[in-house]
Amino acid sequence: MKILTPTSSEELRAIVEAALAEQRPLEILGRGSKRALGRPVEAQLALSTEKLTGVTLYEPGELVMSAKAGTPLAEIEAMLAEHRQELAFEPADFGRIGGGAPGSQTIGGVFACNLSGPRRIKTGAARDHLLGLHCVTGFGRAIKTGGRVMKNVTGYDLCKLLTGSFGTLAVLTEVTFKVLPAAETVGTLLVSGDRETDLLAALRAAMGTPFDVSGAALLPASAAARSAVAPVAGTGGPVAAIRVEGPAPSVDYRLERLTAAVGGEGGECTRLDAEPSRILWREIRDVELLPRSSCLWRLSIPPAAAAELLPEFGELGAECLFDWSGGLVWLATEKVSEEQARSIRAAFAPFGGHATLIRAPQEMRAALDVFQPLPAPLAALTRRVKESFDPERILNRGRMYRDC
Repeated sequence: MKILTPTSSEELRAIVEAALAEQRPLEILGRGSKRALGRPVEAQLALSTEKLTGVTLYEPGELVMSAKAGTPLAEIEAMLAEHRQELAFEPADFGRIGGGAPGSQTIGGVFACNLSGPRRIKTGAARDHLLGLHCVTGFGRAIKTGGRVMKNVTGYDLCKLLTGSFGTLAVLTEVTFKVLPAAETVGTLLVSGDRETDLLAALRAAMGTPFDVSGAALLPASAAARSAVAPVAGTGGPVAAIRVEGPAPSVDYRLERLTAAVGGEGGECTRLDAEPSRILWREIRDVELLPRSSCLWRLSIPPAAAAELLPEFGELGAECLFDWSGGLVWLATEKVSEEQARSIRAAFAPFGGHATLIRAPQEMRAALDVFQPLPAPLAALTRRVKESFDPERILNRGRMYRDC
């Protein structure tokens, strides 16, 4: 497939206009780290933002940054680290998760897909940090929405609509987002025990404390054994991990109080200091503790439902990892089928939530509903939104749903 790489937003707009005039659908890319996430796009021509690069604004004192959509995320994170700042929503490395090149994703792709890491339980999703953007719609029109500060609310909800649309509504060309100071240090409380249900209860108990937890994950025995952190891999059973961040005295105090609050829920408690904590949470963020050769599902459910669904996951022969105190489940299976997809979605249907097929062979992604099927009223609304931005279905046709 030929890939077009414009070097300016004006050139990108001209490409979309030409595609519209010729009725030629475009596959929208950054550097391709998430290309295998979603259904295969119905297009013979691709448009990449990888040459739209550069930080156009960074004011550390104001905690705001603007960057062109193709700017590598690694470049942005390195610049923020120089000022002891970070993207608080902790974006995962989807180059690594998807089986591609690690560290290859762009800032535009991060916001276009709205995929956040373990810290979401504390700081919110990617869309909650987006202040403004520039984009080109399927009409070939360049628009700007939002601003540099939260009080510039004009068009702000439009930012949230476009974030998570996977390039099906518009091509992002520049984004403005808030950043936050990085924590002075980090510590993790490990709770080990025999019963995963008890450990999930410990995570929920931790989230109910006033100790500002920024990560709460359960690693079943097979996942824990793959960790590069010796105290985790050496437990020989499931482990609950509870993270706190901040000034060192505060971290010490909160870990002590959490030990007293949740230790009885699971079993033995161990503390990880800063560096092993960072390693462990990168492993959790990038789903490195599940088999890489497997198909991968991402399930969003109420945290209280996780314990009830454990037997269902076992019957599927799947390995799993729980984040967000049980509200996010990564499910790895040897293969995926339409019957399995129905079984997974039927299992949690009584609890609400949704399931997304994150990693699978192309032929399976073409045959299955990769994203959670929509109820009829919501599907109709989704089609109307698509028509208002891209009536000829030029942009990422079929990536999320067959008729959008």
